[in-house]
Amino acid sequence: MNQVLGLHHVSLLVADTARAVRFYREVLGLAVDDSRPIMGFDGAWLTLGDCQLHLLALPNPDPVDQRPVHGGRDRHTAVSVADLEPFIHRLDAAKIPYTMSRSGRRALFCRDPDGNAWELIEQTD
Repeated sequence: MNQVLGLHHVSLLVADTARAVRFYREVLGLAVDDSRPIMGFDGAWLTLGDCQLHLLALPNPDPVDQRPVHGGRDRHTAVSVADLEPFIHRLDAAKIPYTMSRSGRRALFCRDPDGNAWELIEQTD
């Protein structure tokens, strides 16, 4: 029986590639992966741990406005982080709103410039 081996990448729609890349590099600390081929539309690939994040500059069929303030009540991508504090400082410095997890875990939710929700979960060993 064939089985899933792991997550390869996550794709998100963005309106402005440069603006989105700035958020992912400066706030989340991801590195651009220059191996993205020419695809007939703008976008970028970034390294996301052992996976990739693919930003696709394509029309978004979903509404961007009127999303829940708390990203935990919306579809979101969750990533593990070693320490939440540096992200809190970068979000505050960039004036990007976020909400803390309501589950009791040390985690926060924020949105990229295109409204895509992210959960950052502090790993405790």
